[in-house]
Amino acid sequence: MNDQDQTSLLVSNLHKEFKLPHERKNTLKEWILHFHHPTYEYLHVLKDINFEVKKGEFFGIVGRNGSGKSTLLKIISGIYQPTHGTVEVNGTLTPFIELGIGFNPELTGRENVFLNGAIMGLTRRETLAKYQEIVNFAELEKFMDQKLKNYSSGMQVRLAFSIAIQAHNDILLIDEVLAVGDANFQRKCFDIFEDIKEQGKTVIFVTHDMHSVQRFCDRGLVLENGNIKLVGTPTEVANAYQEINLTASSKEEKKVSKRLQKTDVRVKIVEYNKKAQKLRFEIAYKNQDRKKVYVGFSIVKDGTTIGELNSVGKENSNPSGRLEYILDTTQLNPGYYEIAAGLIGFENRQLLKATEEWAKFNVLGYDESRGAAMNLPDNWIVK
Repeated sequence: MNDQDQTSLLVSNLHKEFKLPHERKNTLKEWILHFHHPTYEYLHVLKDINFEVKKGEFFGIVGRNGSGKSTLLKIISGIYQPTHGTVEVNGTLTPFIELGIGFNPELTGRENVFLNGAIMGLTRRETLAKYQEIVNFAELEKFMDQKLKNYSSGMQVRLAFSIAIQAHNDILLIDEVLAVGDANFQRKCFDIFEDIKEQGKTVIFVTHDMHSVQRFCDRGLVLENGNIKLVGTPTEVANAYQEINLTASSKEEKKVSKRLQKTDVRVKIVEYNKKAQKLRFEIAYKNQDRKKVYVGFSIVKDGTTIGELNSVGKENSNPSGRLEYILDTTQLNPGYYEIAAGLIGFENRQLLKATEEWAKFNVLGYDESRGAAMNLPDNWIVK
């Protein structure tokens, strides 16, 4: 068996650019009155992309917004043509990459099942046999005779994905559009992913969720500004993606630093020694009322506070002050974290001021045995 028989997708020297006109002329009058050679600028979305996906692989594609992920999937699925380079697909392909593709909003949900099923390569008899299964998975039994234009985006996603997973094709392309669905539907999708892996189908999966990369993917690549930063194992991909986000957060903090200096409370990272796993941050405040105050901070992950502390015992009535805190990051599992701080009145214990911008940091690595934010010590007592 040769290498080509083992390859589902081969992308070679791929480049994609879009030509953006500096002005738009929509009518004949505009062309006559403003006749001159139009000028353009070129947006280079993908640059010299090379990678291979083996048959049966669950392959992840990750990157920040604007890195070129969705454009790459559209080229693979044939929606866009590359400016240069080639894409070789060995097998039939089911794209699930954009909400609304293959649907007619003026038709009912029932009619769209048969329309989209035909686009996916299902015969009418096959769609009819699978119809109830599709509806049950999408949880739309009461809405199938309503026009699709009355569906929410989440309902459309559920219906589209329910049809897509019935296709016989060898390769499934899935974009982050699944994020539109609710938590219960996403869990059902992940159960389907497990089934697809067992069936040995090839899946190309675009996501921002590093836990999903670790859970499902065999390999993956990281895109940064249209270039491949890395192709590697799920752990290598997750770490590279976290590094990109940390760099972006640092640049964003520098942009707003001047404005933060004028606020009443600000928090910033002073030093992050990843080798020693120690993070030192500073809370600076202005106390114009000269009343006795203290400060407090919260460690936040995914919108949930996982720890907090205040400086009771170190309160003062100075017009300004600075406190530093050293955080032991070995207590935290890998992921993205934020630090919020506030100025608290000593007498009434009420929050007087809070930071407008939160400090951001991440803890690298991945431990599949731990799902929570806090890394509790192994202090079991066996009885």
